[in-house]
Amino acid sequence: MTNSSREQCDARAVFGRRASYYTTSATHTDRSTLDRLLGMAEITPQQTWLDVGTGTGHTALALAEQVNHAIGSDVTSEMLDEAIELTSQRGVDNVSWHLADVQALPYREASFAGVTSRRAAHHFIDIDLALHEMRRVLAPGGWLLIDDRSAPEDVDVDEIMHQLDRLHDPSHVRQYRPSVWRELLSRAGFELQSLSAYTQHRPIASLTRGVAPADAQRIEQIVASVSEDARHLMNVEQRAGTTFLNHWYLMLAARKGV
Repeated sequence: MTNSSREQCDARAVFGRRASYYTTSATHTDRSTLDRLLGMAEITPQQTWLDVGTGTGHTALALAEQVNHAIGSDVTSEMLDEAIELTSQRGVDNVSWHLADVQALPYREASFAGVTSRRAAHHFIDIDLALHEMRRVLAPGGWLLIDDRSAPEDVDVDEIMHQLDRLHDPSHVRQYRPSVWRELLSRAGFELQSLSAYTQHRPIASLTRGVAPADAQRIEQIVASVSEDARHLMNVEQRAGTTFLNHWYLMLAARKGV
């Protein structure tokens, strides 16, 4: 088995176990963040959009409220089972669910007015190939919207956050700083329209919850031992006996050239 195949199997196993969690996760169901992301593009009722790495379908279901048809694709069947159940509960009839890999999308060129990806890109094994595929299936002038984990423009803290995320979730591949996203999009042939970074100050339990004891202990050790400069940038602080630290994210909108 190749490394990429092994990593993909790891991702499917991890997300298969966590599927029900993502259905109700406050992070993934946060409607204000969803609305902010979709508000970055020009969406019209006649369009068809694709959501890749859809998970349990929150972004695709939000798209379905605004477009003629939405498709949610994911590599994990258990995630899509949850999405199908949500669709039934909400009585939505203009969304479809497909088992598909973002690195080999089963759609013709120029099939979609827009492609979204929310909290998924840091799991893509080959980000360049994924962006190539997303651009391929976009119509000329089509929109790409991404909301994902990120990191500050500091190499040391970027690496620290990468270590923490890998310990938290072995299917994590890499988060990207805003400057790296600009380079990736340019290389893939996208025209960046807007990019905004944001942070959330979260308890360390958001990294250690559900993690093997040895990995949870390692996460706590890494955070406790960072340099003073990193501690300041990561906004590490104690509140009522609990460690809090920054998590970085970004939202971006880009377009395929006409």
